[in-house]
Amino acid sequence: MKFTEGYWLRKESVQASYASQAYTVEEIPNGMRIVAPERPIRSRADALDLTALVVEFVSAGHNDIAVTATHYQGYDNWEPRYDLNWNPDPVTVEITDEEAVMTAGDLTVRVRRSDFYYRFEAGGRLLTSSGFRNLAYMRTKKRPMSYRPGPHYLTMEYEPYMVSELSLKPGETIYGFGERFTPFVKNGQTVTMWNEDGGTASEVSYKNVPLYVSSEHYAVFADHTGPVSFEVGTEKVEYVGMSIPGEEIRYHLIYGATPAELMDNYTALTGRPALPPAWSFGLWLSTSFKPEYDEETTGKLIAGMQDRKIPMRVFHFDCYWMKALHWCDFEWDDAVFSDVEGMLARYHEKGLKICCWVNPYVGQNNDFFRDGLANGYFLQRADGRGIKQVDNWQPGLAVLDVTNPEACAWYADKIRDLLRKGVDAIKTDFGERIPTDVEYYDGSDPEAMHNYYTYLYNKLVFETIEEERGVGNAVLFARSATAGSQKFPVHWGGDCSASYASMAETLRAGLSFAMSGFSFWSHDISGFESTATPDLYKRWVQFGIFSTHSRLHGADTYRVPWIFDEESVDVLRRFSELKNTLMPYIFRMAVQAHEHGTPVMRPMAFSFPEDPACRYLDMQYMLGDSLLVAPIFNEEGISDFYLPEGTWKNLLDGEILTGGKWYRRTYDYFHLGVFVRGNTLLAIGGNTQVPDYDYTQDLTLHYYLPADDLECRAEVTDLTGKVILTATATHREGKVDLQLKGDTIPDKLRYVVHLADGSEETGELS
Repeated sequence: MKFTEGYWLRKESVQASYASQAYTVEEIPNGMRIVAPERPIRSRADALDLTALVVEFVSAGHNDIAVTATHYQGYDNWEPRYDLNWNPDPVTVEITDEEAVMTAGDLTVRVRRSDFYYRFEAGGRLLTSSGFRNLAYMRTKKRPMSYRPGPHYLTMEYEPYMVSELSLKPGETIYGFGERFTPFVKNGQTVTMWNEDGGTASEVSYKNVPLYVSSEHYAVFADHTGPVSFEVGTEKVEYVGMSIPGEEIRYHLIYGATPAELMDNYTALTGRPALPPAWSFGLWLSTSFKPEYDEETTGKLIAGMQDRKIPMRVFHFDCYWMKALHWCDFEWDDAVFSDVEGMLARYHEKGLKICCWVNPYVGQNNDFFRDGLANGYFLQRADGRGIKQVDNWQPGLAVLDVTNPEACAWYADKIRDLLRKGVDAIKTDFGERIPTDVEYYDGSDPEAMHNYYTYLYNKLVFETIEEERGVGNAVLFARSATAGSQKFPVHWGGDCSASYASMAETLRAGLSFAMSGFSFWSHDISGFESTATPDLYKRWVQFGIFSTHSRLHGADTYRVPWIFDEESVDVLRRFSELKNTLMPYIFRMAVQAHEHGTPVMRPMAFSFPEDPACRYLDMQYMLGDSLLVAPIFNEEGISDFYLPEGTWKNLLDGEILTGGKWYRRTYDYFHLGVFVRGNTLLAIGGNTQVPDYDYTQDLTLHYYLPADDLECRAEVTDLTGKVILTATATHREGKVDLQLKGDTIPDKLRYVVHLADGSEETGELS
């Protein structure tokens, strides 16, 4: 939100009180507290009739300083709070007449007392700062107070906001804010945290996360569930401004020497992602949204995939597993599914896992709704006249009150019943269309709950699956999210369209999502809206298979490949088989994400932060540590990609290229730019049909482009994520030294050395 007209002038409707002096400073547990008046106090008279902010700097975790600035400390806005994990660093505070200095871990905040200028430093290097007119309490739309009898006696009527601004350096780039379809670098954008069902082609987002990440090795997390607004070099081009309605603003300044360290520290605060089961990384096929289907149809879809030998691991039932106008009452449509448990058992026998679609909205034409109505399980109207209902999506739709424990248990019982019938995963759709003219069971502020609703909704479903299936066996397919939702994977990118432009905006959003603390992400291969051309279908299959999770889903048609052309069948089979063989590597990257919050799909700016050419790249990415993926976004099959410094080898066609350069290549549908980083030891499995298998069986270690005297390592896990085999390789004087250790060492293990001249050496360890 903008409060100024240009740089110098405030809007006429705004009265600003800027923090202008660190008048008093005191040490408090794990930090320091400052009283900052709106004008310098130099005499007793100066201390009268003024506004003062109370500002606290407190260590919240490793290299994480929490900042709180408050106007009225007694004000309670009933805002729900994120579930954060505080684990402070040891703190030192030094206070003099000139400055106050607090150090925690590698972070220092230095406050100049005379004018309340403060700066964050790491290793003596400036990260960002706040000074002249950067921290303020804003009174907007104000009506003057009165000294006469009446409702405004000594009280000014206005809408309060707290504002904080942090400086930008020349060339500094900003990323994050959740899954956003706008340009990947967020400089020059106004970003408001407000979840909405808006598709993938606008500034509206399903997944708002009040976190931004800077190329200067720090991140800022606004600790507010409500509608925080960010001005990223817009209102003031030298600053990122953030504002929130109310009397207090809270944020964390988090530092990391590398993007991986930074994400480790952030997810230590907001939560690590659960490790999805290995089977979830296989190919998912959906019934799709609108096409007619019944048990005969679903059987034909599954048989069609298996007859064509396309590896498929999950079959998904979308909305119409329930009767029309009955969403979401959790009752199978018995007119088309007469033997649900038998059907699901038969699909399990075919080697499939099963997913079902749900959402937190309940139309009124069913007994489930009437039960919820009688027990008060839905959001209530703010005027007290019953529950909130709309005719949007379903007639008479009501919304589950996720703050009511009895309502949550009632809803969880329905999820539990699905699981006990044979369902393995849940697609938790929606969670964005949450009304604000309502009352919650626990009294939470409805505007602040709008974004936070999705966290409680997905947490409820995820934990119910964990209770039934056990830790490590729970997986969602969720559309909406906010900070902390990374704990409940997987998320997908929403309603994209069948076009190359939409495919590109989908990737941009996924990269922004990765910069926002999320490790696992998917999208509707070939687009949700409309039906793709065969060309687009095949190119999107390549992109989709090289995402962490891969799903065929759409609106108007089934997304099975044979409706496009026969070559689509071959392309889907080829890349699905390839992904299964890469699972020893991909699942190890997933375990790394689970342990440290490092995303599996990584923006180039994340993996190569010191390479200025990578800062704006949003049409290619790293899949884990070692694979660079450059999808194709045009009908000509032309790929323009950048390779960072080093030597790279194409995984698919064997071409070896030198990095630090841009390249243009043209690829057929069985090839694209997938490059292995030099000096990589890549573990490739021997099972092409499923993603969950013993990764040590028929394992081949590929040693790509060895660098002399530089050791490289590959770790192989079991399906729980435990490392059971570690291989290290070193190349010296033309010879390879390959060492193995671990709990599970195969009797025989094949290896291939890919040399820089294009030749290969093969061997076997026994």
